[in-house]
Amino acid sequence: MKKSDPICIFDSGIGGSYVLAHLGSLAPNESYYYYSDSRNCPYGEKEEAEVCKICDEIVQKLLKKHPRCIIIACNTASSMAASFLREKYPDVKIFAIEPAYKLVGESPALVMATPGTLSGEKFQKLFKKYDNGKTYLLPCPGLASLIEDGAPVNSIIKYLKTHLAEYRGKVEKVVLGCTHYALIKNEIESILGPVEFIDGAPYLAENVVRYLEENGLKNTGGKTTVSFTDSSTNKDEVIAKTNRFYYIFKK
Repeated sequence: MKKSDPICIFDSGIGGSYVLAHLGSLAPNESYYYYSDSRNCPYGEKEEAEVCKICDEIVQKLLKKHPRCIIIACNTASSMAASFLREKYPDVKIFAIEPAYKLVGESPALVMATPGTLSGEKFQKLFKKYDNGKTYLLPCPGLASLIEDGAPVNSIIKYLKTHLAEYRGKVEKVVLGCTHYALIKNEIESILGPVEFIDGAPYLAENVVRYLEENGLKNTGGKTTVSFTDSSTNKDEVIAKTNRFYYIFKK
């Protein structure tokens, strides 16, 4: 393993670009390879066995890049497939994002996530351990797809009004249990009012950087390089996703 080897990240789409943005700010001298699996997006409405199979196929592709580590930047994939992947590939350092619910404390909170994440064993264990008795769990089927597909803002707002309006004034913190949701914070606040957002991306990025430093794998010179691949077979869709990905990353 060499410092010149990439740090590989994958998600069901471009939502994980938010994770990459945090990584890039903490480790700006690194080579990153991002795999966007929009062909299979969303993961959150699939069965666990299917998600594990999809993620296994992606990891096999990423291993050909000789990664220093692999980052699962999808909460559903983390919940359903992380343990499976770590057991199958014990010699590969695999990081996995998770909803940062334990940071809610005693505040009234809303957890927004895909149905797959909320029903997964990993989140259920986390929730039972830190449940403050003042938390609403809200599955958001279809929302990740709207964001992934670049739906108009008015379509996003319409969805959020239908699902979030009843929680306005009831919650102080919102746990973003899907990396895609971090891309619509302004729209969420337009429905709920001012709230504090909690997501796992910053903490995941810190853990990755700590691992690189402790193992002598962190680059301290050079510039950030980012390579992007999308699994879609539609060329126009790939171009659109690529442009959106780099826009979000640079933003």
